[in-house]
Amino acid sequence: MSPVTEATKAKAEVYYGDETCREKFTLLLAEMGLPNSLLTVEDIEECGYVKDTGFVWLRHKKRREHYKFEDTIISYDAVITAYFQPNKIKNLTGVKAREFMIWINLTEICVEEEHDSQSGFITFKTLVGLSRSFPLSLFGAQTADFLDEVDGSKEENWGRAGN
Repeated sequence: MSPVTEATKAKAEVYYGDETCREKFTLLLAEMGLPNSLLTVEDIEECGYVKDTGFVWLRHKKRREHYKFEDTIISYDAVITAYFQPNKIKNLTGVKAREFMIWINLTEICVEEEHDSQSGFITFKTLVGLSRSFPLSLFGAQTADFLDEVDGSKEENWGRAGN
């Protein structure tokens, strides 16, 4: 059963189409203080955000693998879900990392920024307590500064479709 039910969609801001979903999801990442290049999925069919709970989902055409680092492959299921908080993604589903021939489900992502936004670390955690941190600069480190470049306010950018 999909975690994205019709009841969830009724409470959410839902968008359709790859270009629109990419734009909205990138803005949400920036609003939450997360690098806007964090998740690199393609062919997004639907995305949604329940502002009251922070629940987010991305639905794309098919499962996809992406080489993020020299020795790590990231796999995205057809549906990715998570709960967003400032500088954190919790209860992440649908994202796995493979290192040394072992697939590991990622369940949490945290950003710990230093005083200037280009330094700091991003930490990926698993359900079993394993974690790995990387310099934030590896992810382009465009977080809240990105919003200054976009026309309109946060509310307008994540307003309900059709309004």
